Amino acid sequence: MTAYTRQDNDTAPAMNKSAASPFRTAQQREADRASKRDAVLLAAVRLFNERGFHATSLDDVAASLGVTKPLIYHYLGTKDQVLFECMRIGLQQLREAAEAVARQPGTGMERLKTFLRRYAECMMDDFSRCVIRTNDEALAPDSRPPFRALKAEVDVSLRNLIAAAAADGSARVKDVKLTAFTFAGALNWTARWHEPGGLLQPEEIAARMVEILTQGITP
Repeated sequence: MTAYTRQDNDTAPAMNKSAASPFRTAQQREADRASKRDAVLLAAVRLFNERGFHATSLDDVAASLGVTKPLIYHYLGTKDQVLFECMRIGLQQLREAAEAVARQPGTGMERLKTFLRRYAECMMDDFSRCVIRTNDEALAPDSRPPFRALKAEVDVSLRNLIAAAAADGSARVKDVKLTAFTFAGALNWTARWHEPGGLLQPEEIAARMVEILTQGITP
């Protein structure tokens, strides 16, 4: 019988430590899950924008990705939950833009223009486009209040930026609310008419539109 020595006992753990684990870490599994979830959302929002929410099924979304419908349920839930998440992302983009702009230096008009340009760019992106192309009545009843609350936050942020520009004299504004509606209405409409791949990039379209819109409030 071969003797089991202390040297053998000391060597075995070292060999095990040097071998790479075949199992994914918790962080790797979470990153993989997030990547798959994002892929499902992007496929869904593009079909919602192209065909309409009611004309798109989760089977359509699954087929576009080469996966099964149960996988979509696993990552996101029902079709209503998928729509809410797509629209929530679209509004979150605008809210984050407003928060970032509010911290920037410069005049009120400079901050306002920066936000309006970002607003327009978002409207030409898949998720914010979905907010405009899909009526919020398509959401499940329990999803409408949080959606409308987010939408109201974006509206308040825009009004605050306009009011700040008026307060420091860098903009001439008689009616903050009407001005906000005018800007939002014009920029929201890009979600309807803009088609990717045109002669002008979204950034250039946004810059030109903002210059046209803000001429009316420039002192």
